[in-house]
Amino acid sequence: MAARGHRLFMISVVSEMLGIHPQTLRIYEREGFIKPKRTGGNTRLYSEEDVEKLEMILRLTRELGVNLAGVEVILSMREKMEQMQREMEETIQQLRGELERQMRRQEETRNALVPFRRVMITRDE
Repeated sequence: MAARGHRLFMISVVSEMLGIHPQTLRIYEREGFIKPKRTGGNTRLYSEEDVEKLEMILRLTRELGVNLAGVEVILSMREKMEQMQREMEETIQQLRGELERQMRRQEETRNALVPFRRVMITRDE
């Protein structure tokens, strides 16, 4: 079911790992903070990414005193920032590619046996 290298955990295992009640995990799912995969029998399976997100939620609520509404805002902002970062990286890659193409064209033009020059032809009357 999971891709190689991606472990999945049942709700009881995650509950024990994080020291929280399974009902808390269900609440976080209902709030939309996580979305565990489901088996054919509807058993929740949490990915390593889900567990990392849950650890962050617990840090926010336990250590920083953030309520669930605040967690929602923080998670939303984090997702937007990550999306913006991905878009910036894509743009940078595109710009690098274009710069490399232009540099190759300039180099090819410089190395040509007969340099290309634009000539304007005029008619004498």
